[in-house]
Amino acid sequence: MSIDINCDLGESYGAYRIGNDETIIPYVTSVNIACGFHAGDPTTMRKTVNLALENKVAIGAHPGFNDVLGFGRREINISPNEVYDIVIYQIGALEAFVKAEGGTLQHVKPHGALYNMAVKDGRLADAIAKAIYKINPAYILFGLANSELIRAGKRYGLKTANEVFADRTYQSDGSLTPRTHKQALIDCPKQAAKQIIDMVKNKKVTSVQGEEIPIQADTICIHGDSTHGISIVKEVTSTLLQSTITIRNFMEKI
Repeated sequence: MSIDINCDLGESYGAYRIGNDETIIPYVTSVNIACGFHAGDPTTMRKTVNLALENKVAIGAHPGFNDVLGFGRREINISPNEVYDIVIYQIGALEAFVKAEGGTLQHVKPHGALYNMAVKDGRLADAIAKAIYKINPAYILFGLANSELIRAGKRYGLKTANEVFADRTYQSDGSLTPRTHKQALIDCPKQAAKQIIDMVKNKKVTSVQGEEIPIQADTICIHGDSTHGISIVKEVTSTLLQSTITIRNFMEKI
């Protein structure tokens, strides 16, 4: 049994430093790099691509809404055509840096509100999957387990990775608890590790309502910009290895 661990990186911009990229990257096997809309800038993108190459982790694009003030976490009323366009635009920007630095782009994972809206809205999910397919049908789509994103990716024949979260709680419909809810985040590393083991080994997660939900786990997301991100990834990594679960890149599993 094996699992991929991914983390969102490259979210600093200009004079503002966000996240703990250099500290957390040794513990992950895939990274999702901001493409300049919700966070990141050209120099940060290039530096983060090089950081990923130096650490030999898989590189993914992390497109989101053009919303720096809200860090891409505010819902925007947007058409599927506009989603298609902004995803094409952002993947293309990161793809250029990856190519210029001698690397290869592996996957695409939407960010924040764009991700959460596409989880439930099949039209937005289809626009994202179509954009990925049109750029390169070999790219993998990372999306919330059992969501519209995963279903859209499969319709286009894309490889898909069901994503689960160590530091977020779940609702009974399988969606993530909104960040505005007081129970949305998991700060305790041991609680995060327990949730991950349940999802990876037992293929289930317990919602905040107390219901057990079937779930498929292909890749685990750890948020590097959170206060407890480093502690959580260390505890999750240790617990996985103690449970004889190998940590390796998603492409090595298929």
